[in-house]
Amino acid sequence: MSVLAGFVLLLVVVFVVAYAVGRQAGPVAPGLTPGRGGGASSGAGGHDMGGMR
Repeated sequence: MSVLAGFVLLLVVVFVVAYAVGRQAGPVAPGLTPGRGGGASSGAGGHDMGGMR
């Protein structure tokens, strides 16, 4: 049982450290916003996939 508790504690510590580092780093792309519809962007890199689904 103590091995499981140690593993869970280790996971919590890793996630807390990762969160703290992410908060310090800030946003990856501050000016990035979702597209406003229309435009030439098809979401597939501009490649026509034909009838594939």
